[in-house]
Amino acid sequence: METNMLLETHLKALRLPTFLKNYHKFAEEAAQADHTYARFLLALAEQEVAQRERNLIARRIKSARFPVLKELADFDFSCISSPNKQRVLELARGSYIQKVEPIILVGNPGLGKTHVAVGLALAACRQGHKVRFYNTAGLVNELIVAQNEYTLPKFLATALRQRLIVLDELGFIPLSPVGAQLIFQFCSALYERVAVIVTTNLRFADWVQVFGNERLTAALLDRLAHRANILEFLGESYRFRQRMQQETAKQSSDKDEDR
Repeated sequence: METNMLLETHLKALRLPTFLKNYHKFAEEAAQADHTYARFLLALAEQEVAQRERNLIARRIKSARFPVLKELADFDFSCISSPNKQRVLELARGSYIQKVEPIILVGNPGLGKTHVAVGLALAACRQGHKVRFYNTAGLVNELIVAQNEYTLPKFLATALRQRLIVLDELGFIPLSPVGAQLIFQFCSALYERVAVIVTTNLRFADWVQVFGNERLTAALLDRLAHRANILEFLGESYRFRQRMQQETAKQSSDKDEDR
């Protein structure tokens, strides 16, 4: 008993919580199976390493600040005609991050652009990359606050420590001149240094409506579209289909009650 207490004290001091949790059970199993000491220690070490990796992934996902977790495995590609599933799964392998290539997801609202963006970013977290998710309108507000508090260089330096940044719903609302300039500055800082995923419901020709300045818009598009993987989403709105299904179910239920 005293030996176990001393061992547990040392394991806590060494910050080996998985060793601490499993050593007694693994020792019994090793004795029953007549395993060597080395094999017993290997089993414990493998558990410790695996748990640390799971913990690290969980921390990366938490730090990314996703609004909701959406897996690519749960996306119904049969409901859209483009992009195809194979293209998205190929991107999920992460080579675009190594090459610092942007991904631009463009299409009408309700087609799953944010779902796919989050799914790709989750895959990046699991591949060991630091990720940050932003709603573009929220990012603009943060940039304005940083500029007003003279902390914009620090904000940009923090962004540059990421491997992937997601800008969701770019173009959802028009930007003020200050907001447009700050988004341009942000994207310029990331250019060829951090991979970016952008979701937008606007075609490129319409981006000037959001940024309000043709030269700034052209310069931003030049940076974002350079070597970009552009995926156009075509199909019927998921939310519209869901409403129609609910309405159909309600009508069917009402008919059954009237009988």
